Amino acid sequence: MDASHHRDVSGGTHLVDATMFWSATSGGVRRYLEAKQAWLTRKVGWRHTIAAPTASGPGVASLPSVPLPASGGYRLPLRRGACRDALVGLQPDLIESGDPYRLAWASLDAADAMQVPAVAFCHSNLELLAATLVRGPLAGAAARAARRYAGRLYRRFDLVLAPSEVMRRHLLDWGVERVACQPLGVDAQLFHPARASAMWRNQLGLPAATRLLVYAGRFAPEKHLDVLSEAVQRLGPPYVLLALGAGPMPPRGDRVIVRPFVSDPMALARALASADIFVHAGDQETFGLSVLEAMACGTPVVARAAEGLAELVDDTVGAAVHDGRPDSFAQAIAALFRHDRTAASRRARERAESYDWNQVLPLLLMHYRQLLREGGRKHNGASSPPRRAERLPQ
Repeated sequence: MDASHHRDVSGGTHLVDATMFWSATSGGVRRYLEAKQAWLTRKVGWRHTIAAPTASGPGVASLPSVPLPASGGYRLPLRRGACRDALVGLQPDLIESGDPYRLAWASLDAADAMQVPAVAFCHSNLELLAATLVRGPLAGAAARAARRYAGRLYRRFDLVLAPSEVMRRHLLDWGVERVACQPLGVDAQLFHPARASAMWRNQLGLPAATRLLVYAGRFAPEKHLDVLSEAVQRLGPPYVLLALGAGPMPPRGDRVIVRPFVSDPMALARALASADIFVHAGDQETFGLSVLEAMACGTPVVARAAEGLAELVDDTVGAAVHDGRPDSFAQAIAALFRHDRTAASRRARERAESYDWNQVLPLLLMHYRQLLREGGRKHNGASSPPRRAERLPQ
Protein backbone atom coordinates (compact mmCIF):
# COMPACT_ATOMS: atom_id res chain seq x y z
CA MET A 1 0.00 0.00 0.00
CA ASP A 2 1.22 3.56 -0.76
CA ALA A 3 2.74 5.36 2.21
CA SER A 4 0.29 8.22 1.77
CA HIS A 5 -2.54 5.87 2.77
CA HIS A 6 -1.05 5.57 6.27
CA ARG A 7 -1.02 9.27 7.15
CA ASP A 8 -2.65 10.21 10.42
CA VAL A 9 -5.29 12.81 9.61
CA SER A 10 -6.71 13.07 13.16
CA GLY A 11 -4.71 16.18 14.00
CA GLY A 12 -5.52 18.23 10.91
CA THR A 13 -3.25 19.16 8.01
CA HIS A 14 0.34 18.47 9.00
CA LEU A 15 3.00 20.82 7.61
CA VAL A 16 6.64 19.79 8.08
CA ASP A 17 9.39 22.38 7.60
CA ALA A 18 12.77 20.76 6.93
CA THR A 19 15.89 22.90 7.28
CA MET A 20 19.54 22.66 8.27
CA PHE A 21 19.52 26.38 9.21
CA TRP A 22 18.66 25.71 12.83
CA SER A 23 21.10 26.15 15.69
CA ALA A 24 21.65 28.14 18.87
CA THR A 25 22.98 30.99 16.74
CA SER A 26 20.72 30.76 13.69
CA GLY A 27 18.84 33.90 12.80
CA GLY A 28 16.40 34.77 10.03
CA VAL A 29 15.28 31.30 8.92
CA ARG A 30 14.71 30.21 12.50
CA ARG A 31 12.68 33.34 13.32
CA TYR A 32 10.56 32.75 10.20
CA LEU A 33 9.85 29.14 11.21
CA GLU A 34 9.13 30.00 14.84
CA ALA A 35 6.78 32.82 13.82
CA LYS A 36 5.00 30.51 11.39
CA GLN A 37 4.69 27.79 14.02
CA ALA A 38 3.23 30.19 16.59
CA TRP A 39 0.79 31.56 14.02
CA LEU A 40 -0.33 28.13 12.77
CA THR A 41 -1.00 26.87 16.29
CA ARG A 42 -3.82 29.39 16.40
CA LYS A 43 -5.30 28.04 13.16
CA VAL A 44 -7.87 25.29 13.53
CA GLY A 45 -7.05 22.26 11.41
CA TRP A 46 -3.28 22.74 11.14
CA ARG A 47 -0.30 21.04 12.78
CA HIS A 48 3.30 22.13 12.31
CA THR A 49 6.60 20.36 12.88
CA ILE A 50 10.10 21.74 12.29
CA ALA A 51 12.50 19.00 11.20
CA ALA A 52 16.07 20.13 11.86
CA PRO A 53 19.50 18.69 12.73
CA THR A 54 19.13 19.63 16.40
CA ALA A 55 15.91 19.19 18.35
CA SER A 56 15.52 22.13 20.69
CA GLY A 57 12.00 22.18 22.01
CA PRO A 58 8.37 21.26 21.40
CA GLY A 59 7.37 20.99 17.78
CA VAL A 60 10.95 20.29 16.60
CA ALA A 61 11.97 16.84 15.34
CA SER A 62 15.64 15.90 15.14
CA LEU A 63 17.27 14.78 11.87
CA PRO A 64 20.52 12.79 11.57
CA SER A 65 23.47 15.12 10.95
CA VAL A 66 27.14 15.84 11.55
CA PRO A 67 28.77 19.07 12.85
CA LEU A 68 29.63 21.65 10.19
CA PRO A 69 32.96 23.28 11.11
CA ALA A 70 33.34 27.08 11.17
CA SER A 71 29.61 27.57 10.59
CA GLY A 72 28.54 29.16 13.85
CA GLY A 73 26.94 26.00 15.23
CA TYR A 74 25.15 24.51 12.24
CA ARG A 75 25.01 20.78 11.59
CA LEU A 76 24.88 19.15 8.15
CA PRO A 77 22.37 16.40 7.28
CA LEU A 78 24.44 14.11 5.04
CA ARG A 79 22.53 10.82 4.94
CA ARG A 80 19.87 11.49 2.35
CA GLY A 81 18.08 8.19 2.86
CA ALA A 82 18.03 8.48 6.64
CA CYS A 83 16.65 12.02 6.44
CA ARG A 84 14.05 10.91 3.93
CA ASP A 85 12.94 8.11 6.26
CA ALA A 86 12.75 10.50 9.20
CA LEU A 87 10.56 12.90 7.23
CA VAL A 88 8.29 10.09 6.04
CA GLY A 89 7.99 9.00 9.67
CA LEU A 90 6.53 12.38 10.56
CA GLN A 91 3.60 11.67 8.20
CA PRO A 92 3.31 15.14 6.65
CA ASP A 93 0.59 16.32 4.32
CA LEU A 94 2.91 19.02 2.97
CA ILE A 95 6.70 19.48 3.15
CA GLU A 96 8.58 22.76 2.92
CA SER A 97 12.34 22.66 2.39
CA GLY A 98 14.30 25.61 3.77
CA ASP A 99 17.79 24.97 2.39
CA PRO A 100 19.13 23.90 -1.00
CA TYR A 101 21.52 21.16 0.09
CA ARG A 102 21.30 17.46 0.95
CA LEU A 103 18.16 17.89 3.01
CA ALA A 104 16.32 19.45 0.06
CA TRP A 105 16.80 16.25 -1.94
CA ALA A 106 15.69 14.17 1.05
CA SER A 107 12.57 16.35 1.28
CA LEU A 108 11.81 15.65 -2.37
CA ASP A 109 12.36 11.93 -1.80
CA ALA A 110 9.94 11.97 1.13
CA ALA A 111 7.34 13.93 -0.83
CA ASP A 112 7.64 11.46 -3.72
CA ALA A 113 7.27 8.50 -1.38
CA MET A 114 4.14 9.89 0.24
CA GLN A 115 2.78 11.71 -2.81
CA VAL A 116 2.39 14.98 -0.94
CA PRO A 117 3.25 18.45 -2.27
CA ALA A 118 6.80 19.72 -1.84
CA VAL A 119 7.53 23.44 -1.42
CA ALA A 120 10.95 25.10 -1.32
CA PHE A 121 11.66 28.44 0.31
CA CYS A 122 14.67 29.99 -1.42
CA HIS A 123 16.56 31.78 1.37
CA SER A 124 19.92 31.85 -0.47
CA ASN A 125 21.10 32.92 -3.90
CA LEU A 126 23.51 30.07 -4.66
CA GLU A 127 24.85 31.71 -7.81
CA LEU A 128 26.00 34.86 -5.99
CA LEU A 129 27.19 32.88 -2.98
CA ALA A 130 29.43 30.66 -5.11
CA ALA A 131 31.00 33.69 -6.80
CA THR A 132 31.79 35.14 -3.36
CA LEU A 133 33.24 31.98 -1.85
CA VAL A 134 35.38 31.01 -4.86
CA ARG A 135 37.76 33.86 -5.58
CA GLY A 136 39.87 34.49 -8.63
CA PRO A 137 39.59 33.01 -12.13
CA LEU A 138 37.38 30.11 -10.99
CA ALA A 139 34.65 32.38 -9.58
CA GLY A 140 32.73 32.52 -12.86
CA ALA A 141 32.79 28.76 -13.33
CA ALA A 142 31.67 28.22 -9.74
CA ALA A 143 28.77 30.65 -10.19
CA ARG A 144 27.65 28.91 -13.40
CA ALA A 145 27.81 25.49 -11.74
CA ALA A 146 25.79 26.76 -8.77
CA ARG A 147 23.22 28.25 -11.14
CA ARG A 148 22.80 24.92 -12.98
CA TYR A 149 22.51 23.04 -9.69
CA ALA A 150 19.93 25.47 -8.27
CA GLY A 151 17.82 25.27 -11.40
CA ARG A 152 17.92 21.47 -11.44
CA LEU A 153 16.94 21.28 -7.75
CA TYR A 154 14.19 23.87 -7.66
CA ARG A 155 12.52 22.68 -10.87
CA ARG A 156 11.58 19.50 -9.01
CA PHE A 157 9.45 21.27 -6.40
CA ASP A 158 5.75 21.86 -6.82
CA LEU A 159 6.26 25.49 -5.81
CA VAL A 160 9.25 27.65 -4.92
CA LEU A 161 8.73 30.64 -2.65
CA ALA A 162 10.98 33.68 -3.04
CA PRO A 163 11.11 36.27 -0.24
CA SER A 164 11.63 39.19 -2.63
CA GLU A 165 10.74 40.11 -6.18
CA VAL A 166 14.41 40.17 -7.21
CA MET A 167 14.86 36.59 -5.96
CA ARG A 168 11.73 35.54 -7.84
CA ARG A 169 13.29 36.92 -11.02
CA HIS A 170 16.54 35.05 -10.35
CA LEU A 171 14.62 31.79 -10.03
CA LEU A 172 12.79 32.41 -13.29
CA ASP A 173 16.14 33.15 -14.92
CA TRP A 174 17.41 29.78 -13.66
CA GLY A 175 14.56 28.09 -15.52
CA VAL A 176 12.28 27.57 -12.51
CA GLU A 177 8.69 28.25 -13.59
CA ARG A 178 6.59 27.58 -10.49
CA VAL A 179 7.67 30.54 -8.36
CA ALA A 180 5.76 32.92 -6.10
CA CYS A 181 6.92 35.94 -4.12
CA GLN A 182 6.36 35.38 -0.39
CA PRO A 183 7.85 38.10 1.82
CA LEU A 184 9.09 37.39 5.29
CA GLY A 185 7.68 39.39 8.18
CA VAL A 186 8.16 40.85 11.61
CA ASP A 187 6.41 40.83 14.95
CA ALA A 188 5.62 44.54 14.96
CA GLN A 189 4.46 44.45 18.59
CA LEU A 190 7.69 42.90 19.83
CA PHE A 191 10.02 44.90 17.57
CA HIS A 192 8.78 48.35 18.51
CA PRO A 193 10.28 51.80 19.19
CA ALA A 194 9.12 51.47 22.80
CA ARG A 195 11.91 48.92 23.37
CA ALA A 196 14.54 51.70 23.31
CA SER A 197 16.47 51.79 26.59
CA ALA A 198 18.89 54.43 27.86
CA MET A 199 19.95 51.94 30.55
CA TRP A 200 20.91 49.40 27.86
CA ARG A 201 23.09 52.01 26.15
CA ASN A 202 24.69 52.99 29.46
CA GLN A 203 25.67 49.36 30.05
CA LEU A 204 27.89 49.51 26.96
CA GLY A 205 30.11 51.96 28.85
CA LEU A 206 30.27 54.41 25.95
CA PRO A 207 30.22 58.22 26.16
CA ALA A 208 26.76 59.77 26.05
CA ALA A 209 27.52 61.48 22.74
CA THR A 210 28.35 58.20 20.98
CA ARG A 211 26.72 57.70 17.61
CA LEU A 212 25.91 54.01 17.86
CA LEU A 213 25.65 51.92 14.71
CA VAL A 214 24.40 48.35 15.04
CA TYR A 215 24.57 45.25 12.85
CA ALA A 216 22.85 41.99 13.78
CA GLY A 217 23.29 38.77 11.86
CA ARG A 218 25.80 36.19 10.73
CA PHE A 219 29.47 37.08 10.45
CA ALA A 220 29.88 35.65 6.96
CA PRO A 221 31.85 36.75 3.86
CA GLU A 222 28.79 37.86 1.91
CA LYS A 223 27.81 40.28 4.72
CA HIS A 224 30.92 42.41 3.98
CA LEU A 225 31.44 43.38 7.61
CA ASP A 226 34.91 44.62 6.69
CA VAL A 227 33.19 47.45 4.79
CA LEU A 228 31.33 48.50 7.93
CA SER A 229 34.52 48.27 10.03
CA GLU A 230 36.42 50.48 7.59
CA ALA A 231 33.53 52.94 7.35
CA VAL A 232 33.40 53.47 11.11
CA GLN A 233 37.17 53.86 11.27
CA ARG A 234 37.00 56.60 8.64
CA LEU A 235 34.18 58.33 10.48
CA GLY A 236 36.17 58.35 13.71
CA PRO A 237 34.78 59.57 17.04
CA PRO A 238 32.01 59.58 18.15
CA TYR A 239 30.96 56.69 15.85
CA VAL A 240 31.01 53.11 17.15
CA LEU A 241 29.86 49.89 15.47
CA LEU A 242 28.20 47.24 17.62
CA ALA A 243 28.07 43.86 15.84
CA LEU A 244 25.74 41.23 17.31
CA GLY A 245 26.10 37.74 15.91
CA ALA A 246 28.27 34.72 15.28
CA GLY A 247 30.24 33.27 12.41
CA PRO A 248 33.70 32.85 10.94
CA MET A 249 34.36 36.48 9.93
CA PRO A 250 33.54 38.97 12.68
CA PRO A 251 34.31 42.66 12.09
CA ARG A 252 37.50 44.06 13.64
CA GLY A 253 38.76 47.47 14.65
CA ASP A 254 39.26 49.74 17.62
CA ARG A 255 35.87 51.36 17.06
CA VAL A 256 34.09 48.01 16.79
CA ILE A 257 32.37 46.12 19.62
CA VAL A 258 31.54 42.46 18.94
CA ARG A 259 28.95 40.77 21.12
CA PRO A 260 27.53 37.24 20.92
CA PHE A 261 24.42 36.37 18.98
CA VAL A 262 21.26 37.54 20.75
CA SER A 263 18.83 34.62 20.87
CA ASP A 264 16.19 36.35 23.00
CA PRO A 265 13.94 38.34 20.62
CA MET A 266 13.08 40.88 23.32
CA ALA A 267 16.78 41.53 24.00
CA LEU A 268 17.41 41.88 20.26
CA ALA A 269 14.52 44.33 19.92
CA ARG A 270 15.97 46.37 22.80
CA ALA A 271 19.35 46.56 21.10
CA LEU A 272 17.91 47.51 17.72
CA ALA A 273 15.60 50.15 19.16
CA SER A 274 18.36 51.66 21.33
CA ALA A 275 20.87 52.16 18.51
CA ASP A 276 20.97 55.28 16.36
CA ILE A 277 21.28 53.58 12.96
CA PHE A 278 21.20 49.99 11.71
CA VAL A 279 23.85 49.22 9.07
CA HIS A 280 24.10 46.37 6.57
CA ALA A 281 26.63 46.09 3.72
CA GLY A 282 25.52 42.68 2.41
CA ASP A 283 24.94 42.44 -1.34
CA GLN A 284 23.34 38.98 -1.48
CA GLU A 285 20.35 39.26 0.87
CA THR A 286 17.27 37.56 -0.52
CA PHE A 287 15.19 39.62 1.91
CA GLY A 288 16.87 41.21 4.95
CA LEU A 289 14.93 40.16 8.04
CA SER A 290 17.21 41.92 10.53
CA VAL A 291 16.82 45.14 8.52
CA LEU A 292 13.03 44.83 8.74
CA GLU A 293 13.23 44.20 12.49
CA ALA A 294 15.33 47.33 12.95
CA MET A 295 12.83 49.33 10.90
CA ALA A 296 9.99 48.03 13.06
CA CYS A 297 11.93 49.42 16.03
CA GLY A 298 11.91 52.82 14.36
CA THR A 299 15.66 52.68 13.72
CA PRO A 300 16.76 54.24 10.41
CA VAL A 301 18.77 51.92 8.15
CA VAL A 302 21.83 52.45 5.98
CA ALA A 303 22.08 49.44 3.69
CA ARG A 304 23.48 48.31 0.39
CA ALA A 305 20.99 48.91 -2.43
CA ALA A 306 21.37 45.38 -3.76
CA GLU A 307 19.18 42.29 -4.09
CA GLY A 308 16.40 42.04 -1.48
CA LEU A 309 17.66 44.96 0.59
CA ALA A 310 16.93 47.32 -2.30
CA GLU A 311 13.24 46.46 -1.96
CA LEU A 312 13.17 47.32 1.77
CA VAL A 313 15.50 50.32 2.07
CA ASP A 314 15.45 53.67 0.30
CA ASP A 315 16.31 57.19 1.31
CA THR A 316 12.96 57.73 3.02
CA VAL A 317 13.76 55.15 5.76
CA GLY A 318 17.49 55.90 6.00
CA ALA A 319 19.94 55.65 3.13
CA ALA A 320 20.46 53.24 0.24
CA VAL A 321 24.14 52.87 -0.69
CA HIS A 322 24.68 52.00 -4.35
CA ASP A 323 28.19 50.56 -4.13
CA GLY A 324 30.23 48.59 -1.64
CA ARG A 325 32.94 51.14 -0.85
CA PRO A 326 33.56 52.04 2.82
CA ASP A 327 33.69 55.73 1.87
CA SER A 328 30.18 55.53 0.45
CA PHE A 329 28.84 53.98 3.64
CA ALA A 330 30.67 56.53 5.78
CA GLN A 331 29.24 59.40 3.77
CA ALA A 332 25.69 57.99 3.92
CA ILE A 333 25.90 57.47 7.69
CA ALA A 334 27.29 60.96 8.33
CA ALA A 335 24.67 62.56 6.08
CA LEU A 336 21.87 60.84 7.97
CA PHE A 337 23.13 62.31 11.24
CA ARG A 338 23.22 65.79 9.70
CA HIS A 339 19.47 65.67 9.17
CA ASP A 340 16.53 65.13 11.48
CA ARG A 341 16.20 61.37 11.69
CA THR A 342 12.67 61.57 13.13
CA ALA A 343 11.00 61.38 9.72
CA ALA A 344 13.15 58.42 8.64
CA SER A 345 12.34 56.67 11.92
CA ARG A 346 8.60 57.16 11.45
CA ARG A 347 8.64 55.97 7.84
CA ALA A 348 10.77 52.95 8.71
CA ARG A 349 8.22 51.95 11.31
CA GLU A 350 5.32 52.47 8.92
CA ARG A 351 6.94 50.34 6.25
CA ALA A 352 7.70 47.54 8.70
CA GLU A 353 4.10 47.50 9.95
CA SER A 354 2.95 46.47 6.47
CA TYR A 355 5.16 43.36 6.85
CA ASP A 356 3.73 42.22 10.18
CA TRP A 357 3.47 38.44 10.31
CA ASN A 358 -0.32 38.76 10.54
CA GLN A 359 -0.20 40.51 7.15
CA VAL A 360 2.17 38.18 5.27
CA LEU A 361 1.40 34.71 6.67
CA PRO A 362 -2.16 34.55 5.29
CA LEU A 363 -0.60 34.76 1.80
CA LEU A 364 1.64 31.81 2.68
CA LEU A 365 -1.36 29.82 3.87
CA MET A 366 -3.08 30.58 0.56
CA HIS A 367 -0.14 29.01 -1.31
CA TYR A 368 -0.31 25.91 0.89
CA ARG A 369 -4.05 25.49 0.43
CA GLN A 370 -3.77 25.80 -3.33
CA LEU A 371 -1.17 23.03 -3.45
CA LEU A 372 -3.27 20.80 -1.19
CA ARG A 373 -6.29 21.35 -3.41
CA GLU A 374 -4.21 20.24 -6.41
CA GLY A 375 -3.16 17.16 -4.45
CA GLY A 376 -0.09 14.94 -4.64
CA ARG A 377 3.17 15.47 -6.48
CA LYS A 378 2.91 17.17 -9.87
CA HIS A 379 6.56 17.75 -10.75
CA ASN A 380 8.54 14.88 -9.32
CA GLY A 381 11.08 13.66 -11.80
CA ALA A 382 11.74 15.37 -15.06
CA SER A 383 14.74 17.45 -14.04
CA SER A 384 16.81 15.05 -11.97
CA PRO A 385 18.39 11.69 -12.73
CA PRO A 386 16.62 8.74 -11.12
CA ARG A 387 17.96 7.75 -7.75
CA ARG A 388 18.66 4.19 -6.66
CA ALA A 389 15.54 2.78 -5.02
CA GLU A 390 15.73 2.46 -1.26
CA ARG A 391 13.43 0.49 0.97
CA LEU A 392 10.86 2.63 2.73
CA PRO A 393 9.70 1.95 6.26
CA GLN A 394 6.59 -0.20 6.35
